[in-house]
Amino acid sequence: MINDSNNFREIIPNNKAILCLDLGKKRIGLSISDVNQKIASPYDVIQEKKFSEILVILKSLIKEFDIGSLIIGDPINMDGSLGPKSQSSRSFIANISKDIDIPILLWDERLSTVAAEKSLIEADISRKKRSKVIDKIAANIILQSFLDFLNSNS
Repeated sequence: MINDSNNFREIIPNNKAILCLDLGKKRIGLSISDVNQKIASPYDVIQEKKFSEILVILKSLIKEFDIGSLIIGDPINMDGSLGPKSQSSRSFIANISKDIDIPILLWDERLSTVAAEKSLIEADISRKKRSKVIDKIAANIILQSFLDFLNSNS
């Protein structure tokens, strides 16, 4: 189920962690919040896997970390329009929603990978090492953006 950000505060379980996915062609970056839903932490990267394997990993993480909701990065075009990548995210959600019954929200991820790349370059991380972690750093940026929204005026 895809929810909009306006009603997400009302349906998101309190005192449960939030899992964020940054979907890519080859990798999925993962970030997990604390149970107080204030701080995002980069978690891992899922390397090229079949959908069924990804689903098993997600179910395991949901159980292990008591995840109450999912944030999926929405790669909206810079002009605000929805392109093929955004539609791919929606299709992914439609597929996992059949097996995962927690609130799911698409969250604007424009420039998250650019910001992740910039921060890794500033930290003087080599290109080879950056390629291994950039997806989870991008997921972390997306999740922290959502958490900041969630905790504003609440």
